[in-house]
Amino acid sequence: MCGIVGLFLKDPALHPTLGAHISRMLIGMSERGPDSAGIALYHRPIAAPGSKLTLAHADPNFRWRELAGALGADLDEEVDVDVRADHAVFTLAGGHAQARAWLASHHPEVRVMSYGQVIEIYKDTGAPAVVSRKYEVAAAEGSHALGHTRMATESAVTEAGSHPFTADADMCLVHNGSLSNYNRLREWLRRRGQAFESDNDTEVAARYFAYRLGEGASLKEALAAGLTDLDGFYTFAMGTRDGFAVLRDGIACKPAVLAETDAWVAMASEYRSLAGLPGVERAVVWEPEPTVVYSWSLGRGAGAGAEA
Repeated sequence: MCGIVGLFLKDPALHPTLGAHISRMLIGMSERGPDSAGIALYHRPIAAPGSKLTLAHADPNFRWRELAGALGADLDEEVDVDVRADHAVFTLAGGHAQARAWLASHHPEVRVMSYGQVIEIYKDTGAPAVVSRKYEVAAAEGSHALGHTRMATESAVTEAGSHPFTADADMCLVHNGSLSNYNRLREWLRRRGQAFESDNDTEVAARYFAYRLGEGASLKEALAAGLTDLDGFYTFAMGTRDGFAVLRDGIACKPAVLAETDAWVAMASEYRSLAGLPGVERAVVWEPEPTVVYSWSLGRGAGAGAEA
């Protein structure tokens, strides 16, 4: 069944409340999926040419600082470390590509959850309240966030199979629904250089959209192409460096609701996750239309804007 939430704060005065709001919103979806949960936070931006990577390891006592020291020695740069339970955020003075290649070669057991200059992803098995508390999500400050709580249907209950999925810098995807042609599409993407870390259909969708974006498509064009190439039923929410987007398939049998005020825009699988947002009684609330790409970006005008 699954539940997804997204929050985009147009008003910078609300940025200190991002973590508290997205955590509360995701907990409101707990009954839609108690197997695992995940949150993508867009906060603590790193100025270019720096970058950050969110990493995870199965050993809760993994020696992250030793790993950072070895990585930094080989890259000839200092690596800052912020440990969150069995996850850690590495902040680098340079780009992420060389660090990811080093990790794949020297420590393939370390999972790269996200990479870029803004995004951090935390996900784990267990209910949203447990995962949120474990990774201190409520304390996060930032511009936007996505969350997902999962009821596993097509793959195992593991951290690797949990959402959000990332497939490019500062990009992630959460999904409520099921794809029918993802095995065939996975092979199509492998022939085009994409690699996979799970058997989850949503990872296939994330890498499909990353491939389209890498070809030069705009966000709207990439999502619209998915309406032709992705068979199944779905509500997608995608996060990018400066905004997020929502798309439902042509049948639109998976629930979704959007709400917007001058200060924020939010989406959820059910309205109850929006009910606690500030000023929601004045929000414009609607059900997103099938096959329409809705997107918001920090780069449009003073603050944020929407495009549908």
